[in-house]
Amino acid sequence: MTRSMKLLSALAGAIFLALAQLPVPGAASENPTLPRSASDGGAESPGERLYKQNCRVCHQADALGVPGFAPSLTNEELLATASDKFLLTTIRDGRMGTGMPPFAHLGRKGIKSIVAYLRAHTDKPNRSAEVDAQPEARGDAGRGKVQFDLICSTCHGVDGDGYSAGGTGTAIGKAGFLQKASDGFIRETIRHGRSTTRMRGLQGPEGLADLSDQEIDDIIIYMRSLPNQ
Repeated sequence: MTRSMKLLSALAGAIFLALAQLPVPGAASENPTLPRSASDGGAESPGERLYKQNCRVCHQADALGVPGFAPSLTNEELLATASDKFLLTTIRDGRMGTGMPPFAHLGRKGIKSIVAYLRAHTDKPNRSAEVDAQPEARGDAGRGKVQFDLICSTCHGVDGDGYSAGGTGTAIGKAGFLQKASDGFIRETIRHGRSTTRMRGLQGPEGLADLSDQEIDDIIIYMRSLPNQ
């Protein structure tokens, strides 16, 4: 092969590689579950802007949180089971007795934009209406305490105080959480856990434990008694 032919061959290869890197019109993005942001060339939404100004300092830029400091806000299980009302009122009211302050000053429109920004991190359907419609827990608080002390307290604290008790889990024994969370929401979290967090599921062969439905309901009944103790 002559020198000129080699040069033409190399040039053709370079052009081919360059064309291969061009996006295909209408093709899905490589990671469709993440919202485009100003950092990757997209326009910054109002929710992203407010998140950066108010939430990022604790929950981090990726909203995955820090164990023992701030929870993840973008794991798929949370976004699939938490209703807009749960998220809106949590942001508005904060969580008394924890490091989460209220953000009512952002107004309903601002808080809704943050919720929309968080929801854009997953393409899985929102099942919250179905989850919240689950029947209320029926069980025995005494039996629930046994399971809670054995399994849940190692991360959430013996009284469900969460981070303030030195645990890596959130304050699930506080009224600010229990007044907003349905029994179905708590039940689904215990069953399946939360990806991208240290919360493992507690039911089924792949769970940290294989609790029965009744044992899970017993735990919920006990949790509901914690703010009164």
